[in-house]
Order: sequence, then C-alpha cells, then structure tokens
Amino acid sequence: MAKASEPKNLLPDADNAPRAGTQAPASPTPATMDDAFPRMVSDPMVQGDMPFEPVPLVQPWSAENVDRLIAVIEGIGAEGLDPSDYQLDAIKAALAQGPSQELDQLASKNFIWLVEDLRDGRTPMEAREQWFVVDPDRDRFRSGDLLAAAVESGDIAGTLAQLNPTHPDYAKLKAALAKATDPKKRKLIRANMDRWRWLARDLGKQYLITNVPEYQLRLTVNDNIISTYRTVVGKPGRTATPQLAETVEGVVFNPTWTVPQSIVVGEGLGDKVKNNPAWAKRNGYTRSEYNGFVTVVQQPGPGNSLGRMKLDMPNPHAIFLHDTPSRHLFANDDRALSHGCIRTERALELAITMAILGKGAEREEVIEVATSGKYTKVPIKQEMPVYITYFTMATDINGELATFTDIYDRDAPVLASLDAPRVQNRSGESDDEVIVIEDDPRDGG
Repeated sequence: MAKASEPKNLLPDADNAPRAGTQAPASPTPATMDDAFPRMVSDPMVQGDMPFEPVPLVQPWSAENVDRLIAVIEGIGAEGLDPSDYQLDAIKAALAQGPSQELDQLASKNFIWLVEDLRDGRTPMEAREQWFVVDPDRDRFRSGDLLAAAVESGDIAGTLAQLNPTHPDYAKLKAALAKATDPKKRKLIRANMDRWRWLARDLGKQYLITNVPEYQLRLTVNDNIISTYRTVVGKPGRTATPQLAETVEGVVFNPTWTVPQSIVVGEGLGDKVKNNPAWAKRNGYTRSEYNGFVTVVQQPGPGNSLGRMKLDMPNPHAIFLHDTPSRHLFANDDRALSHGCIRTERALELAITMAILGKGAEREEVIEVATSGKYTKVPIKQEMPVYITYFTMATDINGELATFTDIYDRDAPVLASLDAPRVQNRSGESDDEVIVIEDDPRDGG
C-alpha cells in the first residue's frame, strides 16, 4: 500500500489546535481585532473578488485511498456519526471490481457526505428548533477543495479530522462517548456533539457564550473562561430564547427602556402614566403622543427594568443581554422567566469588562461613565461574538461534563433525526418563524 503523504492543511492553525481532552494554553488577551480573529485564506471575506473555479466533486480514487476511506467510515462512530449512512457495502463491492467510474463516484460522494456531516452537522434544519445561526464553515472549507486535497495527499482521515470543532467540549463529549454503554446516554452525547458542528468550527479567541439550559454565561478568551455569570432566560413557549450567533456592537450604560406596545396599549400602561403623573415620575416613565400613537419610555435610574446596562447586539429577534433590578431571581434554580432576552448577573461588571476589552478604554474612564446615571453608549471596536446556544450535555462552570434539563423540549427532534435516514442537500437556512421578542424585563420580578 502506498505511503500517504502529508495532507494539504486547508484549515487555519490546525497544528496549534488543542489535542482531544486538553485545554488550550493560556495566552495574552488579544491587543487588536486582527490578533483576536486572524484572517484565513479560505475566508470568503478575505477572498473578495478573487476568481473562483469550482473543484470537481468527483475525483479519481486509488485502491489505497478507497481502503483508507473505508477505514474512516468503519470508525466514524467515534465522532457520533453512523457508518450505515455512507454506503459502505456499495463501496466495498465496487472496490472488489477494480478501478472504475462507479468507484470514483461512490467514493467521492460519500467522502463529501462525511465532509457535510462533520462540518455542518448531520441534523436536518427542520429538527433544529429556533436555530438561526448561519455557519460560515460551508463557505470557508469547501467540499470540493477538501476532496481534491484528500485524494492527492492520501490522508483521507487527517483531512476529515481537521473539520472537528476546536472547542474543548467537543473533545470531552467524544471521550465520554467512547466510554458510554447506555444507549440513551450515547444518543444524548451524539446529539450534543452534533450541536457543536452547527456552529463555526472555531468560535474565535474572544467571545461570550451562554448555554440556555444551564442558565450560565461565560466570557472566554483563548478557550479559557475568564468570568461566569448566572442568567435568566426566556419562558418555554413563544418567548423561549432562540439560538443565535450575533456580534456586540456596543455597551449601553444606564439604558432607557422603550416599552412595547403590548404593554403600553394592551396592559394600559400609557393611560396609567397619563393619569397618574406622580407614580410615573417616581418610576421613571415618560409619555409622548403623536397622531394618536402613544410611546412610553422608562428613563435611566435605579428602578429601570433593564437595570444599569445592556449589550447592543442588533438582530431580527430583538434579543439582547441586560441587567435587571430583580437580582434576587438569580438565586432561583429554575430561571426560565423572561420574554426571551437574557438577564445577566453582575451585569455592570460584565459591561465594564466588555468596554475595556472591546474599546481599549481605561478602567477609570469606563467606571465614570457607568456610574454617571446618564445614558451612554460605548462602541465596541474589537469584534466580540455572542453565541446563544442550547446544549443539554456540556461542561458546567466547574469543568465537569453534566446534563441539563431540556427546558424547551428541543432534544426530541434531534434525537429522532439520529434514527432517521440521512438527509441530503440540507439547507443552511432555518425555516423556523422569527419571533420578534417584545421583552418585558419586569417578568418574574
């Protein structure tokens, strides 16, 4: 059998990625956005107007390379996938007949299926409830490029292994799968391994990530958790918190709250503010009316329903992270209490940290703004992603693998999809309804 040559490394920093089960070494906080998010040749934003010629999706396969593909398929269960999805018997039968166009087509097709499942996740979009993350890996790491590199180098396994998520949780789940014998536990592990594939392979060097069923938010730099914060999340039903990947554009200190019309009109707040000005003043509400349309805004202050800060992260769902005056709620075990937005413990600490990391501001300057009592938006100059995720098995804030209550019943369709035939040509867009949250931050308090 021919010796495999080194594969072309199409993914960034593969040699520096942490080995399975290990924590990435600590390194200084990135000084610039380019340090935090190094550009990649395969990134479509970097390519700009560079000419692109699609690579053929069928390549010639040697018998040695087909043997290597068969070995990958036979062992793919270690990654939480099912060997029966990849036409193993048909490939073996075609290989026994010798080189042929049929063998090239079968091997190429199933290699690409492996790429799709390892890169994008096997779960079809219809089973990903309230999932609105656009995974950039489909464009960054093109199937045809990986196929051509694999057959040229002969390192079929190595090329595919480079697609695995780099977050340490994926490696921990994989190690747990290797030890698990209970079928239900194995399936739950597989479902949550697949959830990591729905996200970008590499989340970046500096980001916020919240796992909704855990009721926790983490500020992470170089895969090291800098701070953790308890959260209050959306109630089950139409106000359940969706799964998003957004970007913080600014930190708003001493925010105002523009009250939704469902409260202004539906709950009569507009009339109450008009008819009881003393109460309105005491609670910070101001009212304006134009052509019969009534607007109520709660001004900054100790009783403001958004508390002392919010993170500005524009998205069609109107979801954001904010403070709350009802801080006693963070002591509850069940904290699915809001209309969808995420309330954050020690929110002012988080806001000050974000302003320092994202703007490069001096601590004294930020504290002065934060304690001024005046509405102030501090723009974030360094890109700071926010991932709102939903894992029912993941590491807890102590670093231990744990299971979390499926508060929104989102496991069932994912688990069912593992038993269903593989869906081909999956769409990268969710068909779920975009529910615009009319958040009432007073909920539960």
